[in-house]
Amino acid sequence: MKFASLGSGSKGNSTLVQHGDTLLMVDNGFSIKETDKRLQRLGVVATDIDAILVTHEHSDHVCGVARFAKRYDIPVWASHGTSKMIKKLDSINSFNSHQSFNVGDFIVEPIPVPHDAREPTQFAFKSNELKFALMTDTGSVTQHMVDALTDCDALLLECNYDRDMLLNSVYPESLKRRVMGDWGHLDNQQAIGLLQRLNTDNLQHLVLAHVSEKNNSHDLVLDSVSAAIQCDRAWLQVIDQEQGLDWCSVKQN
Repeated sequence: MKFASLGSGSKGNSTLVQHGDTLLMVDNGFSIKETDKRLQRLGVVATDIDAILVTHEHSDHVCGVARFAKRYDIPVWASHGTSKMIKKLDSINSFNSHQSFNVGDFIVEPIPVPHDAREPTQFAFKSNELKFALMTDTGSVTQHMVDALTDCDALLLECNYDRDMLLNSVYPESLKRRVMGDWGHLDNQQAIGLLQRLNTDNLQHLVLAHVSEKNNSHDLVLDSVSAAIQCDRAWLQVIDQEQGLDWCSVKQN
């Protein structure tokens, strides 16, 4: 199994995960031209993609989905609530957000999360006893999230903002409340708290994502997380908004 990112942040999000003959895209917040350019960096062409899974309908995750899917005839999967919010697509495969389903070589486990969208989910992907999960765009941590994310071989996790930086930022108070609320985003300390509740014995990759360009920094995220979970700072990776993340391989132990 392997995974990569086209980019992560408020300007656009998209993740790739591949195993065997199946290549899946999670979200697409980029134009067709930009998506094709970023795919090329990863040695992928659009026609390689077997399906697009959508986490929720916010524009930084979904604005490129319909046009890209139509251009290259790629099926789209989303929760029933999210499906109703995606426009310009004639058909969407809707899934039960509390039930796993199969796409190609993957068992896909939706993970319902508290976020200010219609029916948002994140995902765990399982194949041949390997497990990769992504968890962004959630305002608080639930026991269900902890249960779903434990025993991962690779994890992509949101560290959206530093609380002090956000409180002292120029953001309007209403936006600060939204981001910090139970239906907003995870800050660095919330992400750390989640990690500390997981069994990470099998974890080969920990990738930190959706880092705010204005209210956080890569150095702060790396310093905070590495100190808290007592790992080598160089072992961690942070997804860059512009450059994304190159392929990370996940191997059976």
